[in-house]
Amino acid sequence: MWTLGRRHLCLTFLLVCALAGISFLHLYQGLFQGGLDLSFLCADRHLVAAPVAIFCPSGAGTALNTSPSCAQLPPPPSGAWTISPEGRLGNQMGQYATLLALARLNGRQAFILPAMHAALAPVFRITLPVLAPEVDRRTSWQSLELHDWMSEEYARLQQPLLKLSGFPCSWTFFHHLREQIRREFTLQDHLREGAQGFLAQLRLPGTGGRPRTFVGVHVRRGDYLETMPQRWKGVVGDRAYLREAMDWFRARHEAPIFVVTSNGMAWCRENVDTSRGDVVFAGDGQEASPGKDFALLTQCNHTVMTIGTFGFWAAYLAGGDTVYLANFTLPDSGFLKIFKPEAAFLPEWVGINADLSPLQKPRSP
Repeated sequence: MWTLGRRHLCLTFLLVCALAGISFLHLYQGLFQGGLDLSFLCADRHLVAAPVAIFCPSGAGTALNTSPSCAQLPPPPSGAWTISPEGRLGNQMGQYATLLALARLNGRQAFILPAMHAALAPVFRITLPVLAPEVDRRTSWQSLELHDWMSEEYARLQQPLLKLSGFPCSWTFFHHLREQIRREFTLQDHLREGAQGFLAQLRLPGTGGRPRTFVGVHVRRGDYLETMPQRWKGVVGDRAYLREAMDWFRARHEAPIFVVTSNGMAWCRENVDTSRGDVVFAGDGQEASPGKDFALLTQCNHTVMTIGTFGFWAAYLAGGDTVYLANFTLPDSGFLKIFKPEAAFLPEWVGINADLSPLQKPRSP
């Protein structure tokens, strides 16, 4: 039987490589010489969590100082959409999910800006590419400010280069993509492992057994203590609401443990009933680095939320049962013009009405 010698094998390998190179150049010659409306899309290989994609409208590429090692691949022909990042973690999660859902619905490519990447990537394993700042500045965006619920016109947007804005955080935008959204907001490993490690150390009062049910409790305070009553004629969750919400879970789940996080933990320690021994004050309340608190909430089985997008996202990602503060503004509040409760809370979630008596003006004698 005739076999190839080492020399013949080497020559064959070199011949195959040469033919492959010629075929590649022939295939892509027209692409590089042709006038693409969107000239290139490439990734910065130094980033890990979400690559920075350089997206150039026609004519912008020559003005940019781009890396010669970046492969110049053809971009999607459908244009690009992005969104202005505003607010803290919960706000930007809502903006991210809404951008992803609307871009997909309208057949566009979604990009996020570096500020959103900086806010979300330390906490989540997000995948949307990041728009280079110089490209953002040079692009002739059309603008659209979103309200906080899905509307029919949002499914028929024609702008190829669109920058969204606003504070959308409604399941009506993205609930049909829930599993994809949950994957986008997968916790970074160190946060997930830290939260699970903390929960694994908790024990039931009296028996010392390991709990089977964890209920995350998010108590939003901070700036809302002034904003809600003074601007929106509303309230935040009080002692009575938290007691009723926790009793709702005690009546339906055997021996739950309540894991409390808040940006007002001192108030929680004074006002949350701990007499049963089933309450743990776990969060650090650091708004500048909210990953630890958020991870604890999402690793629980169920959720008690008060108000705010941080609590919404904790409940949405944790799954399970959710109890929320309902009717927390007066009927004539301007907040109800920009916020629709039916679009904010999932139908299966359980609302407990807030006590609005602190908002009632005392009657003159």
